[in-house]
Parts: sequence; structure tokens; C-alpha cells
Amino acid sequence: MLLIYNCEPPKPGEPGFEEALKRVNSYADELRRRGVFVSGHPLEAERTARTVTVREGRTLVTDGPFTETHEHLGGYYLLDCETFEEAVELAGMCPLAEVGSIEVRPVAGIPGLAEHSA
Repeated sequence: MLLIYNCEPPKPGEPGFEEALKRVNSYADELRRRGVFVSGHPLEAERTARTVTVREGRTLVTDGPFTETHEHLGGYYLLDCETFEEAVELAGMCPLAEVGSIEVRPVAGIPGLAEHSA
């Protein structure tokens, strides 16, 4: 999984939006061409998030992300790569890495865990 941090590309109507959209779409097309693209989406801002915890049977819902952090998780790509090195290479090709950072993290395989596709 490629986790996209600290990247705030231009929004629709802002200068540079069309060019940024073209570059991101070209990147997604390249991932599809290579046969590794599974899913990818931007995320809404943290102010739209809710964090849910359950302790001693009580559910608590709080506004925003769980921890105060300077890191902003802005989106993700889920890839099906042959190797970790391939995922790192593809992360380096992502245009969003030029304005933020891309964390590359393997998805854990847990025996017996039901798998769900997006």
C-alpha cells in the first residue's frame, strides 16, 4: 500500500489543478498498464473524520483523527506488486511524492482472516 502524506494538490478551480489531475491520472494509468493497480482514492480532510474506540463495552466517538500529528494522510494506492522493491520504485514515480511523501507498507497476510475487496 502506498500511503500519501502531507500532500495538498490544487483543488478544482485552483491554478494548477488541471495539470496535477493529468499527472495523477497518467500515474494511475501506468499502474494499470503494469497490472499492479488494485485501488486508489484521495481522502477528505481530517476535520471530516471520526475516531471510534470501544472500552469496557462503551463506544466513544471523537472528532478527527486519533492522534494529534503533523502528518496528514491524504490518500492511498493499493497495489499488487511482485516485490517490495517494485512498490518502492512505483512510489518514486508518483507525482504526489514531489509535494508530500509516500509511505510504502506491505499489507499483512493473516491466515484465516477473511479478505474483502474494495
